[in-house]
Amino acid sequence: METSTTHVIVESLTRAIVEHRLLPGTKLAEQKLADHFGVSRTLVRQALFQLSQNRLIRLEPARGAFVAAPSVAEARQVFAVRRMLESEMARAFVREVTPAKIRALREHVAREKAAVDQEDVPGRTELLGDFHVRMAELMGNEVLAQLLGELISRCALATLMYQSASAAEHSHEEHAEIVKALAAKDEARAAQLMNEHLLHVEQSLTFDRKPPANDLSLALSSPTPAPTPA
Repeated sequence: METSTTHVIVESLTRAIVEHRLLPGTKLAEQKLADHFGVSRTLVRQALFQLSQNRLIRLEPARGAFVAAPSVAEARQVFAVRRMLESEMARAFVREVTPAKIRALREHVAREKAAVDQEDVPGRTELLGDFHVRMAELMGNEVLAQLLGELISRCALATLMYQSASAAEHSHEEHAEIVKALAAKDEARAAQLMNEHLLHVEQSLTFDRKPPANDLSLALSSPTPAPTPA
């Protein structure tokens, strides 16, 4: 029962964060959450700890829990490093491409499309990030896969929170185009598409949202996400 209740709290807070109803820096008061869900503060603490492990919130000694606020500068630096690495990764992938590797990437892209179509925000975010790690894994380069995984995790919250549904769909479409270039063994185009794709992802993140005067219970109860930026 405790595990189930904790899961409900985690899911509710995650949804509120990714739908922009809880903005970066919002304080998550344990007692307010306990009252809202009708549970003990112990269960709330368990849920907050899980969310901190997923980097969706940060826990500060003597201050409490807050929705994580990703640094814009850090996210931009991470994307710059990723462009350097992944453009070359695309070139290297072409040099050792096989039908089996292309099939694996196409299967991954199909899973992305399903998540986008189903409006599975956490799922699509994970899959869109994993596409890049999957390329490194298919190359058998464990060091690159680990490095990319770490880089992607550093900007995952920014992508999760600030990428609109239309931008996510565009990312999926760009992945499909990259796979086409890889299958065609077009090294230059694959590298160009990868570089442009990462630029587009970075440019689609809207870091300038103005936090409303949020009421925690209202944010958790509201079924309506924030408007998608134009």
